[in-house]
Amino acid sequence: MRLSVDEAFRRYGDRVFSAAFSICRSREDADDTVQDTFLKYHTQNADYADESHLKAWLLRVAINRARDITGAFWRRNRVSWEDNMNELEFEQPEDRSLFEAVMQLPEKYRIVIHLHYYEEYSIEEISRTVRRSPGTVKSQLNRGRKLLKSILTEDGNHD
Repeated sequence: MRLSVDEAFRRYGDRVFSAAFSICRSREDADDTVQDTFLKYHTQNADYADESHLKAWLLRVAINRARDITGAFWRRNRVSWEDNMNELEFEQPEDRSLFEAVMQLPEKYRIVIHLHYYEEYSIEEISRTVRRSPGTVKSQLNRGRKLLKSILTEDGNHD
């Protein structure tokens, strides 16, 4: 199976951006990641078994590219993700609060939380995408949920 770049972008561009932003924490870097991901898709004339395989490949490439970008020296010395929040659009006000809480999580929890809840990936799919054992993914999901709960509870107590 092979989609045109335009069709792949139309179907998965927002998901790739969202995954990239959860790692980069910057709209510009997430946009660069999306561009790099779809450029790689365009140049790598591969066929995919089905749409879920294509989606998983795109997310894997985006996660790797986003990590490369965030690891760069110039990137580590730039504006914080909070400064980019006003550029993002949310359907509901509580979506913004939840997103802000997720962004406070350490990267290893943020990625698995994002893939599980926003992309609706199973433990096995996350395991293959992030190249960690299913047990590690389950553990990171549980720890991420606990941290998220404490962040949301703490935020609620300050109101």
